[in-house]
Amino acid sequence: MKRRYFKYVLLALCLGLFVNTVEAQKKKRTSTKRASTRKTASSKTKASIQPTVPQEDPVVVAPPPAPEPVFNDSLPIKNVKKSLRPDEAVETTVLKDRTPLPYENLRADDAMYRHKIWREIDTREKINLPFKYAADENNGNQRFISILFKAIQDSAVTVFDAVDDRFTTPMTRADVVKKMSGEPISVPIYDSLGNVDHYDLQSRDIVLDSFYKFRIKEEVIFDKESSRLFWRILGIAPVFNEYTAQTNQFVGTTELFWVYYPDMRPIFSKYDVYNGKNYGARMSWEDLFESRMFYGRIIKSTIDNPYDKFIEQYPGLKDKGILQLLEGENIKEKIFNYEQDLWSY
Repeated sequence: MKRRYFKYVLLALCLGLFVNTVEAQKKKRTSTKRASTRKTASSKTKASIQPTVPQEDPVVVAPPPAPEPVFNDSLPIKNVKKSLRPDEAVETTVLKDRTPLPYENLRADDAMYRHKIWREIDTREKINLPFKYAADENNGNQRFISILFKAIQDSAVTVFDAVDDRFTTPMTRADVVKKMSGEPISVPIYDSLGNVDHYDLQSRDIVLDSFYKFRIKEEVIFDKESSRLFWRILGIAPVFNEYTAQTNQFVGTTELFWVYYPDMRPIFSKYDVYNGKNYGARMSWEDLFESRMFYGRIIKSTIDNPYDKFIEQYPGLKDKGILQLLEGENIKEKIFNYEQDLWSY
């Protein structure tokens, strides 16, 4: 009986210890969970709550506008370097500073005979080959067209539009370049595979040797006071071949611009003319024009021309170059005969 009682007491003690142990473990787990929950909540609160910094709205800056393409108004003049030593064995400094002689005054009352003549100078003819002389000197290229372009580039002379030959409409240097190069055309640019990559605007190249014709306007006057026949050049115009922009088809010839010859005389006097047969000295361009050392066929005159037409526009002379040339020689003969008939022998 005692043993049984002792077993019951021992069993009760074991159960009590077991129950106490289980309850202690439960309390420990609960306190651990609460602590971890509080810690997590506090950490989340600290991480999410931050001082707000005021932010400005981004300002949208517009890109700068693309610069407009700059038009190159420079004329096609060859850049010639000046010689650092004298390139001639004789002293020619004085000749470079020469000026033309002033014209003799002609009174309108003394002019018994006055007519205007238009001529066309073809530099491919043998007598006119000095116009194509392409050597370089200290004052630049010696082509006649280069001399005109350099005077325009340096603003030493006023250029007039070819809308008429009476010097009524001045032109700028940019106008001259635009008229020569024409309107820019769209040219396809291909990639390495032969496909069109993009299109580029290009203008026609300007070749100085393509200006091989010049037109001059002059007036012939017989002065009864001096009994002389005077030829006074009024203007010079280079002639260029005109082509269409897209098909590059030849349209015809036209004057590029007009320059007033008396304005060009001081400039022409500073340029020498090539003459391979003169072993002593060379004349200036002003001497060449005043001495009539060139040939130009007559293309228009005021003699028997009430409709103010060119010779090629005369009835029956269109597309007949030989007949046009003969008509020009006929006009020249009329002037010669008039002068000779004034004399009696």
